[in-house]
Amino acid sequence: MHIRVRLFAIQRELAGAREVPLELPEGATVADAWTGLVALHPRLEPGRASVRFARNGAYADATTALADGDEVAMIPPVSGGAAGARRILEIREGPFDASILQELSDRLATPEDGAVVGFVGRTRVSPGTPAPGQEAEAERHAGRSVQALEYEAHEAMALRILEAIADEVRARFGVERIAIVHRTGEVPLGEASVAIVAVSPHRDAAFDAARYAIDETKGRAPIWKAERFEDGHVWIGEPARTAPMGPATRPEEGE
Repeated sequence: MHIRVRLFAIQRELAGAREVPLELPEGATVADAWTGLVALHPRLEPGRASVRFARNGAYADATTALADGDEVAMIPPVSGGAAGARRILEIREGPFDASILQELSDRLATPEDGAVVGFVGRTRVSPGTPAPGQEAEAERHAGRSVQALEYEAHEAMALRILEAIADEVRARFGVERIAIVHRTGEVPLGEASVAIVAVSPHRDAAFDAARYAIDETKGRAPIWKAERFEDGHVWIGEPARTAPMGPATRPEEGE
C-alpha cells in the first residue's frame, strides 16, 4: 500500500522535503512508517523519543494500523478557521496587533456577558528552551538576542485541535464563546503571535477559560516555532501532548 508522510519544522529541514511517499506492506502500522522514513532519511532517527504521530489529521499511537492512501504526519516538538457566533478559531498568515482583542470581543460578546478576558502572546528577545536535538545549535547562539520568530503549522490538524480545546473549555468552565487565533510565518520582535479571548457572564470562568485555552494550544496544537538569529535559527519546544492536561498538573505561573 502507498502512504504519504508529512514532515514539519526541524524534520522538514533534516530531510529536505515536506512530503515523503512510502510503500508499505499490508497490515503496516505507524511505527512501520517511521521505520521506512528513517531508512530513507537516517538523520531523523535521533529525534524519535520526542516525535508524536498523526494519522489523517488525528493523533495516533505507533501501533495504529494504516490503510492505502493514508497520510501520516510526524509531529516534532511544538512551540508551546472559520468564524462563528460562539467560537473563532483561526490560523492567520498576516500580522495582527493588540487591537485584535477588541475585534474578537466585538464578534463574540453579547449583552448577557459581564466579562471579556483577552491574552496576547508576543515575540521576545530572550531565547526559549530548545527542542530536543537543538541543544548544540542553541549553545552556538548562547548570549545572542533573538531577531525574529518563524511559525509553521499543520493547519488542518491544528484547527481540529483548537476545536477540541474549545469543546473542553465549554465542558470544563461553561464558557461557550472563545477565540483562539495563531499566526504563522515570520513574526518580528514585539509583534503578536497568538491571541485568546474568552467571553462569559462571570469573570472567574472567563479567566479560567482563557488560561486553559493558551496552555492547551501551546502544548497540543501542531504549531512550531523557530527563533531566528543573525546567522541561523533554533527550533523551540517540547514533545506534543496528545491529550488534555489534568487540573492537578496544570503549569504554575511562570513556567
